[in-house]
Amino acid sequence: MVFSIVSGGGKQVQYVISFMEGIITFISPCLLPMLPIYASYFAGGGERKTGRTLKCALGFVTGFTVLFVAMGALAGTAGGFFASHRMVLNIISGLAVIFFGLNYLGVLKFNLFRGVQGSVNTDNMGFFSAFGFGAVFSVGWTPCVGAFLGSALMLASQQGHAAEGMLMLLVYSLGLGIPFVLSAVLIDSLKSAFDAVKRHYNVINTVCGCLLIFVGILMAAGILERFLRTLS
Repeated sequence: MVFSIVSGGGKQVQYVISFMEGIITFISPCLLPMLPIYASYFAGGGERKTGRTLKCALGFVTGFTVLFVAMGALAGTAGGFFASHRMVLNIISGLAVIFFGLNYLGVLKFNLFRGVQGSVNTDNMGFFSAFGFGAVFSVGWTPCVGAFLGSALMLASQQGHAAEGMLMLLVYSLGLGIPFVLSAVLIDSLKSAFDAVKRHYNVINTVCGCLLIFVGILMAAGILERFLRTLS
């Protein structure tokens, strides 16, 4: 699927970037360490059963996907509204992504990106209660995942259409949601892999922050799509 998207041209490569941003969000320092807690929520705090965990994980992912896609529709609509001011939109979007990158590198530090925490009632959690939990997650943890979610939204705004903005955030949500579901089900088997990722957080953060800044510069200069087309 990814290779067919890449071969489709510069605009399609932006969806690949959005998907990768979702994956990077998943392994971010504020989300990955919380996965065992979420997995215990999905198991209802008792003995972990694969069927129950999978059902609740899918409900959770569906919940935040619906909210993120709605954000994508809003961003795409706003981008279409300002289509006649493309240069200004490019500059604002690019500077926003550069800001996210600097914050990710620790050059800028804002508590806005720390996320929120709260208690969760896990008794009798099922698909629909997990769906609600995921919707709350999408709002409450938006600051925590804000760097790459914000970048995906900026890409969505440059599409200029609500439908394309929705697709951009759907792809982002898949990048976040697929490893989330797989890891929630296989968490015991993946513990060593998670530990390896945690040991290299400094390198991961540096690479991700630099990537955001690079993408932001291309967006601000209005040459992102041209650059991506050369890669395809």
